[in-house]
Amino acid sequence: MFQKNSFLFIVAFLFISNCISAQKFFKTHHEINPYHFEIVKGKLFENAAVTSAHPLASMVGVAIMQDGGNAFDAAISVQFSLAVVHPAAGNIGGGGFMLARTNNGKLIGIDFREAAPSKASKNMYLDDKGDAITAKSLDGPLASGIPGSVAGMFSAHENALLPMAQLLEPAIELAEFGFVLTEREAKSLNSENADLLKYSSAPSAYTLKSNWKKGDTLIQPELAATLKRIQQNGLAGFYEGLTADYIVKEMAHGAGIISKTDLKNYQPKFRKPIEFDYKNHHVISFAPPSSGGILLAQMMKMIAPFDIAKMGYNTPASVNLMVESQRRAYADRAEHMGDPDFWKVPTRTLISDEYAKNRMQDYTPGVAGNSKATQAGQIKESEETTHFSVIDKQGNMVAITTTLNGSYGNRTVVAGAGFILNNEMDDFSVKPGVPNMFGALGGEANAIQPGKRMLSSMTPTLLTVNNQPYLTIGSPGGTTIPNQVYEGLVNLIDHKMNLQQAIDGSRFHHQWIPDVIAVESDFPDATLAILKAQGYTYTKRGNYGRMDGIRILPSGKREAVGDKRGDDSVAGY
Repeated sequence: MFQKNSFLFIVAFLFISNCISAQKFFKTHHEINPYHFEIVKGKLFENAAVTSAHPLASMVGVAIMQDGGNAFDAAISVQFSLAVVHPAAGNIGGGGFMLARTNNGKLIGIDFREAAPSKASKNMYLDDKGDAITAKSLDGPLASGIPGSVAGMFSAHENALLPMAQLLEPAIELAEFGFVLTEREAKSLNSENADLLKYSSAPSAYTLKSNWKKGDTLIQPELAATLKRIQQNGLAGFYEGLTADYIVKEMAHGAGIISKTDLKNYQPKFRKPIEFDYKNHHVISFAPPSSGGILLAQMMKMIAPFDIAKMGYNTPASVNLMVESQRRAYADRAEHMGDPDFWKVPTRTLISDEYAKNRMQDYTPGVAGNSKATQAGQIKESEETTHFSVIDKQGNMVAITTTLNGSYGNRTVVAGAGFILNNEMDDFSVKPGVPNMFGALGGEANAIQPGKRMLSSMTPTLLTVNNQPYLTIGSPGGTTIPNQVYEGLVNLIDHKMNLQQAIDGSRFHHQWIPDVIAVESDFPDATLAILKAQGYTYTKRGNYGRMDGIRILPSGKREAVGDKRGDDSVAGY
């Protein structure tokens, strides 16, 4: 018995020793323990900070900066780490947008949004009668656009200081040796278990015969192998070779249409950011194919002439004004916004002061508008996403919003490669007048075309004051994202809240159609009663979004905040 136990002890010891020796990153960063960590919602830091959807990803980003990296290095490492520790939305099988401002004032906008495959067609989700089959744009391989996240990070790397192989190492080790699940993550995986099996060709690391529990260790060997191929072979480690083979094979299982040529030809695009001023703050946000920056500019310019601070936070007067700006901006979204490489988006007009003023001419304080009467202006010219923010010691600011669209995307895990694919094809207008999963309508501007990028609501946003870096902020939440950022900025600028209060404040959302105000469950009942009397219809829902942000205070300290609504956590030094 003694000899047998001794043998087992030696085997266990050797296994643990090999794991430790193999972990280049975590071996040198003892302050980060993948098997024991805490969620930190808000904290001040002297030099640099990261806030993201998972505490391990935030801590990794900070360690990368302490190892000599800048905000871009940290952001890349956080992105790949989130693909491991936040599988519901973190990804290498989706896409997103990166908005950055260097410490010398250079603005960078990288569009790594997914694109429609070459075999995609305008009516690909319609039946013989011309009716939309929405399940096909949501579930399984056919719902996937060409992933852009990996290419996006390589495009961002030209602004980084450390080798890409070093930035990938934390994610590889987290996948290979595992990390413990939070209670929220365990419940999330359990809720998707049946669909992850249904829409994938084989079981995966995410699926169990029994239920996941808080404290269980999630190990993802296939994902670790995929990340190693990227580490060793660069872009070709994902868009070509074995990983591409695995993706195309998974496509065949579920009538998907992404080809090896689609993968090899994918390219990120650089977009000129949207810029505008609001009450002594310079706001920088993302341009089409994201609708976020235009919506933010429209709504903030519509309310700028009004004294919303005097109206008060979430009062009938302020909500009435802000909802009517939301109604008008989202009507324009449905009509005028799409991929600018395929559709002439009248950006200059949409964000002009004159246009904002004209859009509010029919606004009557204290009276509910009507979305049948409010249409898009006449111009002659998703909910599972994740956002993270980084500000480094030098003042570089990076905001990245990235997504699979729905929770766990199309719930297809690529067999052999270990990652989940997106269902971003649903963000196209499948058919004019037919809402997508977020209830948003679209038309010809956002119709499906090969190579086209679907309209997005992602709104990574930066602010400067007196040409100095001030704030980076953003959130997941589908079509609610622009409104979340809008309300967060109004809370901060007009209502003089600190960043934690601004982010945690109760939210409301109107998107033109449906003509309903959606409010969180803790929204003030007194305000709702008056809004109802004014003619509004409202519905209560659970929490939405997980807004994260970092603000530079006059002292130079970084005020980092993670949303109360998730496992979001901050780190810094």
